[in-house]
Amino acid sequence: MTNEELKKIYFGAYSFEETADGYIKANQHTKEQMEYFKGAMDFWYERCDASTAKTFEFQTEATEVSFDYKIIWTGSLDSFEMAVDGLITKIIYLKDLVKGDTVKEPFPEGTLSWELPEGKKNVIIYLPADATVLVRNFNIKAAYTPAKKGDKVLWLGDSITQGFGPLRSSQTYVSVANRLLNYDIINQGIGGYVYDKKSLLKMEGYNPDKIIVALGTNQYGCETMKDIEEYYETLIGLYGTKIPILCISPLWRGDNVDGIPTLTRFCEDVKKIASKYANVKIVDGFKLVPHLSEYFLDNLHPNQLGTEVYARNLVEEIRRLGF
Repeated sequence: MTNEELKKIYFGAYSFEETADGYIKANQHTKEQMEYFKGAMDFWYERCDASTAKTFEFQTEATEVSFDYKIIWTGSLDSFEMAVDGLITKIIYLKDLVKGDTVKEPFPEGTLSWELPEGKKNVIIYLPADATVLVRNFNIKAAYTPAKKGDKVLWLGDSITQGFGPLRSSQTYVSVANRLLNYDIINQGIGGYVYDKKSLLKMEGYNPDKIIVALGTNQYGCETMKDIEEYYETLIGLYGTKIPILCISPLWRGDNVDGIPTLTRFCEDVKKIASKYANVKIVDGFKLVPHLSEYFLDNLHPNQLGTEVYARNLVEEIRRLGF
């Protein structure tokens, strides 16, 4: 398969670039956005470049698929994963591919092969959510058809939306929800991110049908709500008043019990600001994940159980709201 053919089954990218040695790198942000993150904070810049919510999706009768990979950065060691007809059938953990907990030059690279059952099936291969992966020489050993996706949805958020917590790429709340929703998504979740209007820049050639915003947990102690007000003003100014927008207020967090009243007030203020706009619907994040440590990796980021519950409750809310 050529890289141009690969792009047809490669979902989650705004743009692609090809390295001198033939690898494809997919980007979910524009060059201007990435330049902003580079100048603002290294932590944001590293994560804006991750393979967040990138998938290969297709239908085939092939019994084997393979591709070459190169890992050029890791934040946490999650996984490559395969789903066949909606069921996860194989998990390859980065800890088994990378020696140590970080990536250093020379970058780890190799070939991954995936066996498939007989007959026609729908296949999804998830790339790591918190690492940057390059791919080349994708090979499907039979005819294939790219997946048919639904609405184009731009997902904006912080580390929970990027996918940190479950340490499984197919088990981020965005991945779980999208197996049910089948959106054609670009996930611009970034670890540590906040309501920051400066990252809201025009994405030439990209016009989402819907936008989901899940931000705020990293700034609930702020003195004013000015940043949140300006964020929604900028977002509406950029995309207009007709495109549906979903605001998910922050989830419960148990890492600072004394701060819960402050977080609760912040969430209410976020919902008040977002509700000023007729095209914005609101989901109460406190109602999405149980307020119990068993559902969290660190009392902040939902674990595998937490993301499963989060995603399914979110999908119910999306359907109830008619979003």
